[in-house]
Amino acid sequence: MKASRCLRAVAVLVVLAACGTSSAGAPVAGAYAGTVVSPPTPAPDFVLTATDGKPWDFARQTSGFVALLFFGYTHCPDVCPVHMTNIAAALHEISFDEARRVKVVFVTVDPDRDSLGRLRGWLDNFDPGFVGLRGPPADVARIETAFHLAPAVAARGPDGEYTVGHAAAVIAIVGDSVRIFYPFGTRQIDWARDLPKLVARIPGAPHG
Repeated sequence: MKASRCLRAVAVLVVLAACGTSSAGAPVAGAYAGTVVSPPTPAPDFVLTATDGKPWDFARQTSGFVALLFFGYTHCPDVCPVHMTNIAAALHEISFDEARRVKVVFVTVDPDRDSLGRLRGWLDNFDPGFVGLRGPPADVARIETAFHLAPAVAARGPDGEYTVGHAAAVIAIVGDSVRIFYPFGTRQIDWARDLPKLVARIPGAPHG
């Protein structure tokens, strides 16, 4: 119960960001550039479809890694590409051994427009190793809720075009535990500093 309350408290800080805005969260002072979940809580498990068309079991595929989980969409004009760009750049700054222990997992909240092919092509612009997942909206909303994020909401204009409001945080999961919520505005330098520290906390990792 205490862990659940802790995650709910963190969720209050994870605002629903409508893509197209220019607001950015400032890094949090302390050991990490995000909101630390203390004590760490078990990460909910889920299975969605990867860009190769095969089922992707989150718990099994991320065991022994740092997983950076984000819910977004490929038509997002700012929050999503900024996060992906900064993480990709940071992965090229840290050591190869550290980078290979990090998995970036992007779950689309706009499956109507984000086919598996489009999702793969968009992620390849940042890093071909980034994992793209797609599933029915109800399933994705249930997963967001399990991580104590507000489910994404589409805002349609009179011309039928739409944007999607979605949680702006990247969730850092180490082993099988939710550790940190990183806000929009987390800089490349922040990621490059934090990722080696997170990798060192993987159970069984050297110096962990």
